[in-house]
Amino acid sequence: MALLAQKFDDDNVLCTKVDWLLNWARLSSIWPMTFGLACCAIEMMSVGACKHDIDRFGAGAFRATPRQADLMIVAGTVSFKMAERIKRLYEQMPEPKYVIAMGACAVGGGPYYLYGYNVVKGVDRVVPVDVYVAGCPPRPEALLEGLFKLQDKIRRDRILRRAPRPKPVLAAEPVAGEPAGAHS
Repeated sequence: MALLAQKFDDDNVLCTKVDWLLNWARLSSIWPMTFGLACCAIEMMSVGACKHDIDRFGAGAFRATPRQADLMIVAGTVSFKMAERIKRLYEQMPEPKYVIAMGACAVGGGPYYLYGYNVVKGVDRVVPVDVYVAGCPPRPEALLEGLFKLQDKIRRDRILRRAPRPKPVLAAEPVAGEPAGAHS
């Protein structure tokens, strides 16, 4: 014990949980992908501007390629033609990856839900969605709230999984391959 005590006399030691540290790093450096499908994209651009400044929350480095992004913000109407491309872009993103559905059209088809034969009735039918932001179009503050919800989700995520405990074998249970009454 005395040998270890001498190793940690410096003030450079940090004791924390691995999950907490990795999640803190991930939620403080979210890189969204730059693409917008309809009018909601204008509000998404506003979030990146100086008034709302998404950079101060650790998510402002908009990337132009899915290989460098870990957040897809689907902002606007998703047509069936565009759905194939959204799925392809999602598959090109590295893990862990997240999706925010922004606006009524991305969430559930919007005003085109009933008679829009070319509109997907929600982007969650194409890719898994983590956070839904309602509105037509949603205000920039609503998108920031969606980002906070995503950060809360990342904060609760488990990186290191515990190994499952082995099931105890009872003495009365038969061993695999032997008949039930072999030990009687």
